[in-house]
Amino acid sequence: MKSVAEYREAFQEYLDLKMQVRKPENLYEPMKYILGLGGKRLRPVLVLMATDIFDADYRKALDAALAIEVFHNFSLVHDDIMDDAPLRRGRETVHERWDINTGILSGDAMLINAYQLFENYEGETFKELARLFTKTAIRVCEGQQYDIDFETRDDVAIEDYIRMIEFKTAVLVGASLQMGAIVAGTSTQCKEAVYEFGRLLGIAFQLQDDYLDAFGDPVTFGKQPGGDIIENKKTFLYLKALETSGASEVQQLEHLYTINPAETSGKIEAVKNLFESSGAAELTRQEIEKYTNKAFDVLDKIEIAEEKKIPLRQFGEMLMNRKV
Repeated sequence: MKSVAEYREAFQEYLDLKMQVRKPENLYEPMKYILGLGGKRLRPVLVLMATDIFDADYRKALDAALAIEVFHNFSLVHDDIMDDAPLRRGRETVHERWDINTGILSGDAMLINAYQLFENYEGETFKELARLFTKTAIRVCEGQQYDIDFETRDDVAIEDYIRMIEFKTAVLVGASLQMGAIVAGTSTQCKEAVYEFGRLLGIAFQLQDDYLDAFGDPVTFGKQPGGDIIENKKTFLYLKALETSGASEVQQLEHLYTINPAETSGKIEAVKNLFESSGAAELTRQEIEKYTNKAFDVLDKIEIAEEKKIPLRQFGEMLMNRKV
């Protein structure tokens, strides 16, 4: 087994080899640009790791890993257009550097290219990978639509929110692991179980991301906390606070989520105080722990040697501790 850094390096070499600019340059240059902005490459690392764990050469999964990363970055290009975001990872977004039409078209080409990469597999492996990818891609789109809908809905329930983060984030983590298992040709039980491990871990990770956005240390979290509060996002914290607060606190919280002051620190502190006093902060921490434990319980039951589970367990712990 290799380290996360070694899988990442192997993937990066393959990405650099494959992502060459062709003509017309204004179609392919944005694709190379967004893929070159970096990121932790967590999803392709999981594809390669899972292939290795299930006793196949991880290099056989490089095309599947590349498909996952191309799709993920396609979704970022289109998300940035929908959000009118000026920056991605500290650099200009594709639609800002070129224009919206180029961003849409290059994103579409990335999605097609992701499908095209599965043509490098044969027979049942190709069919399984394409079937899983199609199911995952439509789930991600559904999750994005739920996220957009929640901006204008006042009746978002906790279950709705969990479904949204599952579709938008967690299913791609599960699919990454299952793709590696498919390339390795392991059993149906192992394929399904490793997907479930990734899905549950992805939900835990996104819940923790929401929590850290409010209460995280900006040095270790990597960004200034309070962004979701400033944008009035209906996160798990917010929904749980509405559920557990008294009438006057609910009214205060709902009012705070209708204002957009020029100076945001007062709003952020007031909302965080309500998250704490309502018990929502503690309940969110418990929910993160619940999904993390569920993920590791699934991992424990996968029918492979215990030493094979160690890399996935370590990766999960590193992910939740923000060390990957």
